[in-house]
Amino acid sequence: MRGQIETREFAIEDYDAAIELWQRVEGLEIAEGDDREGVAQFLARNPGLSRVATDGTTIVGVALCGHDGRRGHIYHLAVGPAYQGGGLGKRLLDESLANLRRIGIKRVIIMVADDNPSGREFWKRSGYEEIPGVRAMGIDL
Repeated sequence: MRGQIETREFAIEDYDAAIELWQRVEGLEIAEGDDREGVAQFLARNPGLSRVATDGTTIVGVALCGHDGRRGHIYHLAVGPAYQGGGLGKRLLDESLANLRRIGIKRVIIMVADDNPSGREFWKRSGYEEIPGVRAMGIDL
């Protein structure tokens, strides 16, 4: 099932395959702003930062990556279940982080759901630390 995995920039034409992958990956929540228009705006504001991994013509991994000018953010890092455990998530993460470094971003923030222990373990193995005393908060506009 696994051929030569290639990675490249995430383009809006990848949206349908990306959303289908995000829906299949446990622990990943699709939320407001994850519609085609929202992702298109995100990609336009953050050119060259988000990545997809392909096995032939099939998208098997996605990293949605951007920044606010000060901090980088990784959203929806996902690898298809059949491709997990082989380093593909780390590869997509490393490529995204290299692109953030290239534009001068020095810190990256992620949010991981409390009910996603495998996700938390991935991020800890990747060098991320929990930020004590911080609670994520938000408001819908």
